[in-house]
Amino acid sequence: MTTNGTDDAFTLLRQAVDLLPGNATAENGLTIADVRRDIELQEWETVLDMLIEIADVRPVSTAFWEKLAEAARQMMLDRTRRWCQWRAWEVGHGTIRAGLTLLGTEESGRRNAFDGDGRLRPLWDIGHRTAAGEQDLNVARLWVEFAPRLGPGETADVRLEPLQVEQWRHLKPGDVIVMYETRTAGGIAEIIEVLPPHA
Repeated sequence: MTTNGTDDAFTLLRQAVDLLPGNATAENGLTIADVRRDIELQEWETVLDMLIEIADVRPVSTAFWEKLAEAARQMMLDRTRRWCQWRAWEVGHGTIRAGLTLLGTEESGRRNAFDGDGRLRPLWDIGHRTAAGEQDLNVARLWVEFAPRLGPGETADVRLEPLQVEQWRHLKPGDVIVMYETRTAGGIAEIIEVLPPHA
């Protein structure tokens, strides 16, 4: 146990394994047996990565992701911690994924890439209008999948975490939304997946 009463990272990872069914496997064929073997070898960072891979292909609980997030925090793996916290949020609120293309510097004004780890909170035009018929923009953080950063003119799949989830419920695959960081559009995104909560 740690001094503040929280289980240590290694205990949390063992507890997370126990929350998975015995036949759980990752897309690449990793099994619970593989995870338990690496626990015995005390390959803790590998165990954490394996558990994330398994959870990527099967629904898991908020408690599972919270255990991984706290383990990652204790292991000083900040990006992994934020990813696990993001996934815990998705369990309770649903998942929105989109293909995002950032406009070039000459179109959007953005000169640099941004970190894709869920800290950017741009505004989005998702089709809402005010009573006067003007754009009514909505806030959503974004996480860039499979890349640490995204820059002007680049395209990547992203996950969105809306501030007001209920405002986004109408979206479906194929819908196009527009990202704003300033008064000028900064990116165009096409929705590729909308999943409901599975808490």
